[in-house]
Amino acid sequence: MISYATIGSNDLDKAIPFYSALLGTQGATKMMDHPRGGALFARDGKLVLGVLQPFDRGAATVGNGAMIALDMPDRAAVDAFYAKAMDLGATDEGAPGERGPGFYMAYFRDLDGNKLCACKLG
Repeated sequence: MISYATIGSNDLDKAIPFYSALLGTQGATKMMDHPRGGALFARDGKLVLGVLQPFDRGAATVGNGAMIALDMPDRAAVDAFYAKAMDLGATDEGAPGERGPGFYMAYFRDLDGNKLCACKLG
């Protein structure tokens, strides 16, 4: 029942183009600039991810054990999304592959170190 997720960035000038290019591969686009700094991304008119300056204006930090998983339409999309993330400067946390019956996933960290997963379940 997740509606949307937000992640913090310490370098929005790099993070916004990174996510614009990466999320664009799945049809998501920048919906709006956030008044506090950053941007909100949407697909099919529905908010999916915010890349923002933290509310307290402090440094953005990576949550230990926190991760955002993004649903992909098929395994080829997982592979392509992961490859695009790597091309954009992300770091590998686990190349695409089967992690159990029906669990095809790829893991990476964005430019700020936030962990994401591209997945196709089923």
